Amino acid sequence: MKQSRFPPGWDAERVNSVLAHYESQSEEEAVAEDEASFERTGQTVMELPTEIVPIVRELIGRLKAA
Repeated sequence: MKQSRFPPGWDAERVNSVLAHYESQSEEEAVAEDEASFERTGQTVMELPTEIVPIVRELIGRLKAA
């Protein structure tokens, strides 16, 4: 069996908690949460070509590590 790897600060319990949150949401609650994310200040939502997502994730990881 393959050992699961989690990002720093995450473990199986946290992953299961997040999954439970999203799996228990109604469609209306999910839409409201999505819409609210576009209204947050200090964050940006953007659409990217799928093939550059790994590059963007790497850049974000470098920023967080610095």
